[in-house]
Amino acid sequence: MKSYRKELWFEVKRRRELINITPIVEECLRDSGIKEGLLLCNAMHITASVFINDDELGLHQDFEVWLEKLAPEKPYSQYKHNGFEDNADAHLKRTIMGREVVVAITEGKLDFGPWEQIFYGEFDGKRRKRVLVKIIGE
Repeated sequence: MKSYRKELWFEVKRRRELINITPIVEECLRDSGIKEGLLLCNAMHITASVFINDDELGLHQDFEVWLEKLAPEKPYSQYKHNGFEDNADAHLKRTIMGREVVVAITEGKLDFGPWEQIFYGEFDGKRRKRVLVKIIGE
């Protein structure tokens, strides 16, 4: 069995951002040479998420509104965590959206359903962040 590992780095300019990382992950898969197996993709920061969904702007706007209702950024004073930081909402948003995805690899391709794409969700940006891609298989 072969194994492949790569860290993807992002300069996130806004506090919250959704980035479609599918093309980058597909490039990792091609570089790995693995044709059958599993791909793990996970956020390496506690205030970020990796998830699968549709790449549709209206849906992304719905995520923003929904997450902000569930865990509003402000007022910062509403959270006990926000003593030295102002990112308690980002921790909660990450919990809701999840840490990682696992995708089957079949015939050298990500075995997706219709419209599925991989996204990096950043909830406490404005700095450099990373994602891990780990692929195992034959």
